[in-house]
Amino acid sequence: MNTIDFLEFNLKETRRRSEIVWNAIPEDKLNWKPDEDAMTCIEMVRHVLEAEHYYCLAIKNRASIENFDSPFDKRPFISIKDELDFAEPYHREFINSLQFFSSGDLENIKIDRSDEGYIRSLGDMLMRIAYHEAVHTGQLLDYLRTMDVPRPKIWD
Repeated sequence: MNTIDFLEFNLKETRRRSEIVWNAIPEDKLNWKPDEDAMTCIEMVRHVLEAEHYYCLAIKNRASIENFDSPFDKRPFISIKDELDFAEPYHREFINSLQFFSSGDLENIKIDRSDEGYIRSLGDMLMRIAYHEAVHTGQLLDYLRTMDVPRPKIWD
């Protein structure tokens, strides 16, 4: 395995484990949130899926997207399956795009997100995408615990 393959594996494993957690959320709890300022369960899932799409575009652009027209906007919240089905082509495009990069690109390509206060290497951005998803998956595990819903085992 080369470095790109390891990054792809990490992203795919992160998503596989996220989906286990997401699919464990009971339908009647999709709109649950721990407080008024928090995202609901389904909003958090969409947030992760939409952020991945945004980051994919930012990587292609090598910078933040000034006028991000999200395909996720204005879609009704229906189910986890609906969210995953809708996001699948965007996720596939993101994963497939990794094969166009070399190991050298991971350090040499810079993603300018000065508007957010940073410029990062491509490798750093790819690791952050997985980390972002993993953090929110951990939050959803805590949501399940708080709701007294059985938590799936994701450490196989």
